[in-house]
Amino acid sequence: MADHPGPIRDFGHLAAKDGREETPRRHGPRVLIDPLASVRRPKDPFVDVFCAGQVFFDIVFTGLEHIPRPGTEEWAPGMGSSPGGMANMAVAMRRLGLRTWLAAAFGDDMYGDYCWDTLAVQEDIDLTASRRFRGWHSPVTVSVAHQHDRSMITHGHPAPQPLDQMIGSPPAVRACFAHLEIEEQSWVRHSYESGALVFADLGWDDSGEWSREILRRLETCHVFLPNAEEAMALTRTDTPEAACSALSEHVPVVVVTRGDEGAIALDQLTGESADVRGLSVPAIDPTGAGDVFGAGFMVGQLAGWSLEERLRFANLCAALSVQHFGGSLAAPGWGEISAWWQHTVESGAGDGTLHEYAFLADVLPGIALSPVRRAGATLGLRHHDETP
Repeated sequence: MADHPGPIRDFGHLAAKDGREETPRRHGPRVLIDPLASVRRPKDPFVDVFCAGQVFFDIVFTGLEHIPRPGTEEWAPGMGSSPGGMANMAVAMRRLGLRTWLAAAFGDDMYGDYCWDTLAVQEDIDLTASRRFRGWHSPVTVSVAHQHDRSMITHGHPAPQPLDQMIGSPPAVRACFAHLEIEEQSWVRHSYESGALVFADLGWDDSGEWSREILRRLETCHVFLPNAEEAMALTRTDTPEAACSALSEHVPVVVVTRGDEGAIALDQLTGESADVRGLSVPAIDPTGAGDVFGAGFMVGQLAGWSLEERLRFANLCAALSVQHFGGSLAAPGWGEISAWWQHTVESGAGDGTLHEYAFLADVLPGIALSPVRRAGATLGLRHHDETP
């Protein structure tokens, strides 16, 4: 069998009117809150967010007291399996009510089956722009959560087809999300020139070079969300505040995350600046927390919230996610957010939290919302709890 033959076209697709492949609609999550209801207009694009990138099959181990030494074995108290990589962002956005499209390559192995099925059917993410490739195995990441951080080991090969070739012309959307790369991605520029808001983050550079060419890519971005280490390395500065200021010269909205210390941001479109503390929570697994933060900020940006509200909401989403394991499937839905707010109100939090998050009272409905599904230890039991 050839290493990378062409894409297969027989995984539940229907011919779409524009010639693309279309994933059939099945029973997805019940999203009872539309965060953009007040800003939607009749001629707006139906798709809220288009994101593209690599999807991994993630296996996460949690609860280890220490990383195994060479030649030893440790038993992990917790384990979860879930789609990872760009799937973290896609799931987090969809669970918050955004109409989400994802473009990614999927293998035709069991891991690919699981990731596709989980995203398209369970999470109701549109995979029209995605492709499955015969003979290409899914990238796999093992993540070990330890001492409020995680270490990862990944195996995989480049996708048989570049994203630009796979996507072609992306659909009309409100916004898109991309990982910035040294080489320009045509689909990002196309989205930018078509009027979509472009959100982007930055992957870790193992080489340590942190090419300044990345700063040129910001010319087609509206919102940039690096973490503090990435921002300081890219700008050659020594504080998150200095990095944020330097990046604001290249992009309208900059958000620099600082883990459990919160985030800082500058919005030149509104003239706002904000420095928001993190929420103290018992953390199990930080895998995907940065992506969940980004999804929360995107919701607030598209809904027209103030910069401080955007940061607080993003912090809350990330804080809720680290209390579960599994990256994408740790992302909260409105049910978890509503439950957290109700608990905060009933407890009368005296540390200022009640006042800081008072804006949620205008967003959340006065009814109980169902929780989202979480990662399980094995992919083989994922449908056994469904009602026949």
